[in-house]
Amino acid sequence: MSARPRVVRDNDAVTSLHTNPLFDRLADSGRVLVAGAGGGFDIYSGLPLALSLLHQGKEVYLANLSFSALAGLPAEDWAADDLAVITPGSAPHQSYFPERTLAQWLRRLDYPATVYAFPQTGVRPLRAAYRALIELHAIDAVVLVDGGTDILLRGDEAGLGTPEEDLTSVAALAALDDVPHRLVVSVGFGVDAHHGVNHVQVLENIAALERDGAYLGAFSISRATREGALYLDAVAHAQQHTPDRPSIVNGSVAAAVRGSFGDVRFTDRTRGSELFVNPLMSLYFAFDLPGVAARCLYLDRIEDTHLMRQVHSRIAEFREDTVTRPPRTFPH
Repeated sequence: MSARPRVVRDNDAVTSLHTNPLFDRLADSGRVLVAGAGGGFDIYSGLPLALSLLHQGKEVYLANLSFSALAGLPAEDWAADDLAVITPGSAPHQSYFPERTLAQWLRRLDYPATVYAFPQTGVRPLRAAYRALIELHAIDAVVLVDGGTDILLRGDEAGLGTPEEDLTSVAALAALDDVPHRLVVSVGFGVDAHHGVNHVQVLENIAALERDGAYLGAFSISRATREGALYLDAVAHAQQHTPDRPSIVNGSVAAAVRGSFGDVRFTDRTRGSELFVNPLMSLYFAFDLPGVAARCLYLDRIEDTHLMRQVHSRIAEFREDTVTRPPRTFPH
């Protein structure tokens, strides 16, 4: 005899179908930090979410693990060790500065125009910088955003993409237990294929996170929403102001939001490769950050790192000792 299905009562601690589990988690948060996990233009991947929270009346702060040349910034541009304060006028001589470009777009639309930036470091200094920022603004929720899906890889997959910055960010936040809500959001499903990520294994990992109770569901960025339209404008602005190094990830996501499909061309950086832009790229996948951290097989190995090159070497050493799961193909 099969077991009877459990009946969910009205007073059970669950979310109704007509609401969103991610936003439900943040409903009681007043000051939210939305941070790019992997450097470059990752913070743009969190922009629709950040704008939605801002439009709900919350105080929203933006930060990014940065690939920009932060070392040359003057002393007054640093709020704490490894925590730079980027404004529309920061480092005008630098052509590549996604955080400044975003700050300029925010100012143009009369939004708060400060973006914090973390240099590429190991886990220990990055955690200290996060703690300084959280204490500076009494932040009660952090949403870590990855443009791509390699933040969801636990370490034994066929290919890991570029996990170093992403998992350094996860590890840095995993120990900050005093922050009431710490979440991970991934957007751009499929863009990591050119970095060797097998997306069937990504789906397998999402299923495992669901079993662990750490998966908060998915929802799409729609151009019919205010935030979706603003995101498209922000990406177009960034492409215009960084023509030599536009974001492939956000260009792909924006193309998917517009309804494009297949091998879409928006930059010469993708010359010689075939893109597969599709509606799955516009989906936000949301997770509990401690749940993502708990499934990473090498997080303990990078815990005491101070430099990003240490993170690189520790992950490489882990991979040498690991039997990887064979890649799988979609069955349909």
